Amino acid sequence: MSSRPTSLAATRAWLQDELPSLLRRRRVPAAAVGVLHDGQVVDHASGVLNLDTGVEATADALFQVGSITKLWTTDLVMQLVDEGRVGLDDEIVRHLPGFAVADEDATRTITVRHLLSHTAGFEGDVFTDHGPGDDAVERFVASMGDLPQIFAPGERFSYSNTGFAVLGRLVEVVRGTTWDRALQERLAAPMGLTHFATTAYDAIRFRAAMGHIDPAPDHVLRPGPAWGMARASGPVGAMLSMRVRDLLGYAAMHLSGGVAHDGTRVVSAASCAEVLARQVDHPASTRSDARGLGWSLDDTSQGIVGHDGQTIGQSAFFRMVPEHGLAVALLTNGGDTHGLYHDVVGHLLDDLAGVRVAADPAPPRQPPPGFDAARLLGTYRARIVDWTLCRHPDGRLWVEEVPGPEAAAVGDEPVRYQVVPYAADQVVTAEALHGAHHVFGFTGRDPAGRATHLTTSRVIPRASLEA
Repeated sequence: MSSRPTSLAATRAWLQDELPSLLRRRRVPAAAVGVLHDGQVVDHASGVLNLDTGVEATADALFQVGSITKLWTTDLVMQLVDEGRVGLDDEIVRHLPGFAVADEDATRTITVRHLLSHTAGFEGDVFTDHGPGDDAVERFVASMGDLPQIFAPGERFSYSNTGFAVLGRLVEVVRGTTWDRALQERLAAPMGLTHFATTAYDAIRFRAAMGHIDPAPDHVLRPGPAWGMARASGPVGAMLSMRVRDLLGYAAMHLSGGVAHDGTRVVSAASCAEVLARQVDHPASTRSDARGLGWSLDDTSQGIVGHDGQTIGQSAFFRMVPEHGLAVALLTNGGDTHGLYHDVVGHLLDDLAGVRVAADPAPPRQPPPGFDAARLLGTYRARIVDWTLCRHPDGRLWVEEVPGPEAAAVGDEPVRYQVVPYAADQVVTAEALHGAHHVFGFTGRDPAGRATHLTTSRVIPRASLEA
């Protein structure tokens, strides 16, 4: 690696010199990197946007930002809060009388804040396709009546894609328009964003990245089965795409307390502060500390905030350090994207602000005290996956993930991998998956003494006691 850059000019040189070799090392077809520091921007791209066509990446190429979209949906809601049309602690049924999940008490008590902080408690990964029409989000929310309640509203954190579909519908009803149009008119236009798309119909106007996956045993990267996901999941992160410079334009607005580069007020300064206020702690099995409203509070001791995003073969990473006036974005289209995140985002945050992203977990050298596999074994079930922890006769622990009915929308395939004890109630993958070791935690105790829930960024209930 080159010497540490001390200015944005040196940062640009570092990206030009190092990014191509980092892409080859991590088997990432293409990436765009952007840095905003003290109001100045550097962006750079390298690689191939689509391995089938050979189209080269440029700094103006669009990549999907995935769940970073949730930050934009959050701002659309906070604009309504600024205008006094919605309150954070309003029950959602006050604004969406037709909203319902399976639990009647939860239906009545879930608030806007619960949805924004991922504490609403109902099944969180549903990606049903309701067509490409303007009524897609409306139809999606109308179909939620059978979603089970995993825990009481406000009780704990469990990452919820479905909750942000509800927030998207809230925006549609109060604004009297679609989520896509609200995003364009209320955020993209005031910020002067030019390379920006909410659907494939928009993205085709630009040079756009294709996601790549490697589901086969040969681990050869191939373009994914589809470019985007269902329009109903637009507010969640199904298709929103942009060039990296436009994502930094969004960061600049937040770093300026809600004001766009031309002085236009987009979101109030109070709301910009509110979304970064700690709402709920994250489980110990996740890589960040806590959640604000929409935003992930990655490292509260160093002031690192942001969000990641994944779609079909595309991964996006976005970090801000407000105290240092710094934002870094990395947009990718397949391969070991998490490894590239450490190579690039970790390097730049350290160079420009002296902050260091936390190291990934790794299997411990010695078994942790108090670990009892017997109480953890079994199947934990959500609509998107059956996750089974089993023990082989030789004593090794293995996980089998079988995609559920919702997984087809995101192109998941069955996988099997070994895990080892990590803590008294946690296991970690023995080998890195997509560049990182993953930790799985377990909580609760049933009458037989077995764990009742799997905890990752999601809370997934036990489906059986058999392994």
